[in-house]
Amino acid sequence: MVVHRLFSTFRLFFLIISLIFTACQKEQTSSPRPQPLPQDPFVKVYFNNNQTQGADYTDIYREITRPGDDLETIIIEEINSAKNTIDVAVQEFRLPQIAQALAKKQQAGVQVRVILENTYNRPWSSLTTAEVSQLDAREKTRYLDAIALIDLNKDNQLSPAEINERDALIILKNANIPIIDDTADGSQGSGLMHHKFVVIDNFTVITGSANFTTSGVHGDLLSPASRGNANNILVIKDTPLASLFTKEFDLMWGDGVDRNLDSKFGLQKPFRPAQKLIIGDSIVSVQFSPTSTSLPWSDTSNGLIGNMLKNATQTVDLALFVFSEQKLADILETRHQQNVEIEALIDPSFAFRNYSEGLDMLGVALSNKCQYEANNRPWQTPIAAVGVPRLPEGDVLHHKFGIVDEKTVITGSHNWSAAANHTNDETVLVIENSTVAAHFNREFERLSTKAVLGVPIAIQEKITAQEQKCPQITTASEENIPQGLININTATQKELESLPGIGPKLAQRIIQTRQEQPFTSLEDLQRVSGIGSSLVDKLEGRVTW
Repeated sequence: MVVHRLFSTFRLFFLIISLIFTACQKEQTSSPRPQPLPQDPFVKVYFNNNQTQGADYTDIYREITRPGDDLETIIIEEINSAKNTIDVAVQEFRLPQIAQALAKKQQAGVQVRVILENTYNRPWSSLTTAEVSQLDAREKTRYLDAIALIDLNKDNQLSPAEINERDALIILKNANIPIIDDTADGSQGSGLMHHKFVVIDNFTVITGSANFTTSGVHGDLLSPASRGNANNILVIKDTPLASLFTKEFDLMWGDGVDRNLDSKFGLQKPFRPAQKLIIGDSIVSVQFSPTSTSLPWSDTSNGLIGNMLKNATQTVDLALFVFSEQKLADILETRHQQNVEIEALIDPSFAFRNYSEGLDMLGVALSNKCQYEANNRPWQTPIAAVGVPRLPEGDVLHHKFGIVDEKTVITGSHNWSAAANHTNDETVLVIENSTVAAHFNREFERLSTKAVLGVPIAIQEKITAQEQKCPQITTASEENIPQGLININTATQKELESLPGIGPKLAQRIIQTRQEQPFTSLEDLQRVSGIGSSLVDKLEGRVTW
């Protein structure tokens, strides 16, 4: 247990900003909020930034009353209904109220099982001073936010009582809830165990884009303007669908905590083709990633997305955290040529990277060391309706949804990337139902109302500078680039050597370094002797972790 000295500074900063923000809020006049939309009886949709009338709640951690669906409470209400089983597979789990609800069910005799991503299977309160000092800036901010959540009496010290009440992973472990992560197969972890789903009594499925964290649901504790990363969850009542999710869970679970290494994560799992179900008035297709590059692309999760996009006749609206799958951009270009109106919002941190398909849609390209991506294809007839949403400070666009012809929704945990397709454990849902789609349409309208569209001036200047510096920009050969992203925590020596600037000795040092502590970001590679910022720039867009 450790509380970093910076915490007191963050606490003072929080109080000052909170006062300013509250004053500004009182001065603002809000436009009339829209009426709530009807919900489908079997497939209900919720957004943590829902702006409709009546969608208000008080975030109990910061005591901020704000518009939005209280995703944590919705999940807890479903957990409280459990009679027999609850299975949870979520990348990161930090919300204490959900942990407490699961603990009560475990104590009442309900079988509870939890699967996490290995990077996040460690209580924040257990980090030592030395470990905190090794955190990068992003992780240190997350650590301080977690400490603020646990420190109930705000004395900058964590007591055993506070830890037992507010550290979610400690709550689960104290309740003897079995937990595994994606190292249970004997590896150092799959690409990412990126699922976000709960299955209750083989009937109720909760899934979507939200991790079980304050930032993923309510907002950052030390950032009073934050309202939570833009996320959605769906609550679906259907036994056949729940059975498909349970099968996916069981593949990963194996024999659970007995450590017989029969869990299956990543590409160790067998191919699971897309399954189509009729749920009330909805046609629901579900597919779980990853799929091998040896299979036809059309059979993959990205292939399922592509097949839905091909059906568009009028509109396609996208709200995506990451968009880097070239084949999906190519399909959209074809639909655009057939007079389908396309709009896209991408998170600002990814929208204008050299591998972003948002650039293709805008008809421009950025090179990496005077070389474009393999098969890079800026649109011949670009569109202007591509850009980034304006979000509260500290928040990101974490959705992974597309809407086709205002009646079909593509959503889930699956980012539109090669890594999600071929490396990570992910969920893709396609829901053909105009009632469900109406909720996503309204969320897209909310995000697009104040969006900044087009190529930013800074990117235009960067493109001009590249053209002057690189008069003959080449395009990388696809034959020389591995299919999908290379996971620096699991890659073989040969796979690491396929990356630019990495030879046999450097590959060996990467393997040795990750055995001591897995990499948590691209920049974290600089822990390896011989890797500096210039090589990190070369690896951007080619690796995952």
